Amino acid sequence: MNNVKKIGKPRLLMLGCGDVGMRMLPLVRARFRVIVVTSKPERCAELRAAGAIPLVADLDRPDTLARLARLAQVIVHLAPPQSSGEKDRRTRNLAAILPDRANLVYISTTGVYGDCGGASFDETRPTRPSNPRARRRVDAEQVLRAWARRSGSRLAILRVPGIYARDRLPLERLQKGTPALSAADDVYTNHIHADDLAAIAVRAIDQARPLRVYHAVDDSDMKMGDYFDAVARTFQLPPPPRLPRAELQQQVTPMMLSFMSESRRLRNDRLRNELGMRLRYPNVESLLKTLS
Repeated sequence: MNNVKKIGKPRLLMLGCGDVGMRMLPLVRARFRVIVVTSKPERCAELRAAGAIPLVADLDRPDTLARLARLAQVIVHLAPPQSSGEKDRRTRNLAAILPDRANLVYISTTGVYGDCGGASFDETRPTRPSNPRARRRVDAEQVLRAWARRSGSRLAILRVPGIYARDRLPLERLQKGTPALSAADDVYTNHIHADDLAAIAVRAIDQARPLRVYHAVDDSDMKMGDYFDAVARTFQLPPPPRLPRAELQQQVTPMMLSFMSESRRLRNDRLRNELGMRLRYPNVESLLKTLS
């Protein structure tokens, strides 16, 4: 007689399940029982159809979070901070109920570095956020580091740049003729395909070193205007007009201007050597070639 009890799948708790989260679900649902936290009850049917167990809770309301405390030891935190303030109150609310000895992957942003003058660098560079949006992300990273240390937990921080995919290209911007920076003022940008980011997050669950930061970026080495030009060529659209910074700041939103004011090139050696990632789309051009 076999007296060994059948053990069910381990549980994975996912906070925030937008485009990248939905791309992650097919990669984890065979191994995990995936519980997805959503603040929108109307999304429950969609999440069930994708193989997840939806749970309605709100990171802005701590009173709704208590039942999350012991649901899973593996956690993927994709939820962005709230849209104002210097602190990420959502991550602070979450950290207050996270279990001990857990394994958490946090999706942060490359914006934590601020403007780096086009420098190329690895994850050892200190953060220097230049706007409240990036400062909220730095706050979240610090809060989660403190939680991991005191709770004996594993934490991987993925710093993510601009995400692209077939349905995440700046076509509307190009169709509107929104200008880009002149070559003399242009900034270096970093990129990652949404499918590759989903795969990186899954790989980090098992392969990331504790309390480790990883640049979740591809090998693209291009300036922002060149990116717009490449997309325009692929879809046979007019390239964006180029303007000096002084003129362009009169025509774009403050958020877009902030993106156009930061220039950096992030190295991804840890991604390849520690996580063993081989990207499906090693650069932006590798996707655009499939669309031309």
